[in-house]
Amino acid sequence: MSVAIFGYGSLVNRGTLPPHIDVRPKTVRGWRRAWRASSVGARGGACALSVVPDPDAIIDGLVVRFDDLVWPIIRTREKNYDILHLDDEPDVILFRARAEVDRFGDAHHPIHMSYIDVTLQGFLREFGEDGAARFMATTEGWHVPIVDDRAAPNYPRAQLLSSAEQIKVDALLESVDASAAVGTQSRGV
Repeated sequence: MSVAIFGYGSLVNRGTLPPHIDVRPKTVRGWRRAWRASSVGARGGACALSVVPDPDAIIDGLVVRFDDLVWPIIRTREKNYDILHLDDEPDVILFRARAEVDRFGDAHHPIHMSYIDVTLQGFLREFGEDGAARFMATTEGWHVPIVDDRAAPNYPRAQLLSSAEQIKVDALLESVDASAAVGTQSRGV
């Protein structure tokens, strides 16, 4: 048996997945990404991606199919999310932030640059520069403070970006005026 998940954030980066995982690109209508999963974990407060209903929105992502043995690891990874199902593929799970964490991030729940890096690296590799630009345009919450933790990543599945990828990520942040939200790292935020 297996479990299929629509990944719309860091799950798009194959480097965050176990090896030999079946993936396929998919576009989903009716949802918009947002920096609305604010919680506190072992590394302090953080804000992650979630989805919000939007009948006019379309987002890219990957359908990732995991073996049942991997499901407990994925469920732990996505512990702050409720399980929904895609309308057009009911066997595919869509994670949405649970009500108690569903709010935009703030100074106590910032976005970590290492999380942005992982996500945008995945979109650049899977969907190219146009796909990464669509990611930026279809994601709300770029006003949320961003902690620059590239030198000491807080994101547990951080990936190493090439210099070219880092330049592209920085340019993408500038394209939505999010670069103004980037501050220095502060552990225990």
